[in-house]
Amino acid sequence: MSPKAESASALVSMQPSTVKRIHVAEKLPNVPKPLKLRDWRETALAYDRFVFDDTLEGEHLPLIWKDRTHRHMEEDSFGLMSYVGKFEQGPDGTQEAVNVMGAVLGATLVGVNKRDRFGGNYVNMLRNFFHSEQRVFVSKPATGSGDTFWYEVQAHVLYYALAAFYPDEPGMAEIMRTSADRWLEALEALRDREGKLQFRCTAFDFGKMEAVDNGKWREPDAAAGIAMLLHMAYRKFGDAKYLDAAMECLAFLEDQLDNPYYELLMYYAPYLAARLNAEHGKDFDIGKFINWIFDGGTVIRPGWGTVAERWGNYDMHGLIGSLADNGGYAFAMNGFHLFSVLAPLVRYDPRYAHDIGKWMLNLANQSRYFYADELPAANQSCPDWAGDPGQVIPYEGIRKEYEGKTPYASGDATVMNWGALDFSLYSGSYAGFVGGIVKKTNVEGILQIDCLRTDYYRADAYPTYLYYNPFGSPETVEIEDLGDMAVDLLDIVRGAYLAKGVKDRSAFVLESDQAAVVLVLPSGATPEDRDGQLWMDGVFVAPAPKPAINLCGVQDREEVSGIVKFKVEIGVPQDDAVRRIRVSLGATELFSGKDLPESFMLDTEEFHNGIMHLRAELDTVNDRKDSSEIGLLIRN
Repeated sequence: MSPKAESASALVSMQPSTVKRIHVAEKLPNVPKPLKLRDWRETALAYDRFVFDDTLEGEHLPLIWKDRTHRHMEEDSFGLMSYVGKFEQGPDGTQEAVNVMGAVLGATLVGVNKRDRFGGNYVNMLRNFFHSEQRVFVSKPATGSGDTFWYEVQAHVLYYALAAFYPDEPGMAEIMRTSADRWLEALEALRDREGKLQFRCTAFDFGKMEAVDNGKWREPDAAAGIAMLLHMAYRKFGDAKYLDAAMECLAFLEDQLDNPYYELLMYYAPYLAARLNAEHGKDFDIGKFINWIFDGGTVIRPGWGTVAERWGNYDMHGLIGSLADNGGYAFAMNGFHLFSVLAPLVRYDPRYAHDIGKWMLNLANQSRYFYADELPAANQSCPDWAGDPGQVIPYEGIRKEYEGKTPYASGDATVMNWGALDFSLYSGSYAGFVGGIVKKTNVEGILQIDCLRTDYYRADAYPTYLYYNPFGSPETVEIEDLGDMAVDLLDIVRGAYLAKGVKDRSAFVLESDQAAVVLVLPSGATPEDRDGQLWMDGVFVAPAPKPAINLCGVQDREEVSGIVKFKVEIGVPQDDAVRRIRVSLGATELFSGKDLPESFMLDTEEFHNGIMHLRAELDTVNDRKDSSEIGLLIRN
């Protein structure tokens, strides 16, 4: 029998968490159909065994080669194809850091020691991407910096993450500090005449020490990636200069009125905001950052966001990519990577546990369609390649429609003539970013998400897991591998113990459409209040309670006309109360007071056509605040 949850009201500072909504999650199904979860850990392990095998024979095989140019290191290095049969790759120096480093980190996340794998130290070989003169990581060993922020900044973040797993690998710490200091120098060069940081450019050239604008696109979300690498440097070395610069980069993002989302660097913003809020008492707007990612609507990259619909007979909800490219074009790597970044966010702000858990189930379920064994051959661009019998390399993407087929697994390689096939190693390298943190439970459809594995350079923490029950009834979820010492299970979403004094394995009831963030604590751990936060035996457990206000029933950039119905949902901590709620559209106040109506009926004909911002604000008696904002496209 499952233990009955015990109220934690006696705990210092412990209260049930309020719920903060991610706009697009309202459109995602609780239970994707059909529900069929791939073994992501085994997928990542099989991928590692396959692509690092230099003895493979066959068309386009092997996928790995030795790099003996010694361009930036004395020892031999290696390269991996970014696409199977990519035309320009194979010569030394053409390998891409986001793929090669991703493969090493992805394997590490599922437990592979890449310092001693297939007779080589693949962690050490990554020094080949550290430019010996510019003293930063570059996208390819044969090139310098200044091509694109996301390829180059992402290389730093991946390497820094690996340094957390291999802290005694010679030279890693020195390279990490050197490159972080170079980015501090770059930030000084990125300031405007008033001394404020600006990222309205494409990249940064460390040879010339100047910003690069290629005249085609800009990548202002580089601020999030640079903030991430600098924060990792701060956690590694303890120098406040890195922390201060990271916070300044996030402040730049928060000041932006238009969505700056270009690529995956934006993914770091909500996680880092939540962590800085919890660890340093900041008040960065997590909701603004996270909805920028999921909603899309960016002028930087129009249509980039989250799929929230079926394509043909298949649920594609939750996949990440373009919503505008021929109706939709989702990418495997983006979803895998975002999954890993959001997993630790909920331990710093459990208000997001429900919607992140719901999205994660959809992403983990739907991402199987990137693999050749999940869609009919007629719905794939390269079904005849027999070189990957285990189907461990995914297609780069899935198009909503291509030449009358819906959906259609493919990629850019064949369409743009980059390569012979659309099977993408740069995507498959990130499968471990899911496989390393997700585990099935006894209930098919309820996942156990490890919230610590990708929380790089964290302080001491107790094992922490996110669960989400998508079903219409309560489910009894088993938790295993608790060890032979007595432990207590605490859910920081409900503010309740789920079990006390248990060993080896236990179980708890997870209510319908509810999430839990479960910590495995030493039995009888002593609670402590630190500025409203809950700590146990000197270890952080939960942030201070926060209010939440949500706009429901409308979506960002939704085209509306006539009468529009929407709701405002609020949640206030138990030790607090509402002082004032304000709802406005543009400069027009729609409501101000304490007692919300059940719903709002907005007559859009009273306003001009075009984008107008619907905003809800909450102030509490204890001076806590929260807000939610959605852009409505009025067309009457």
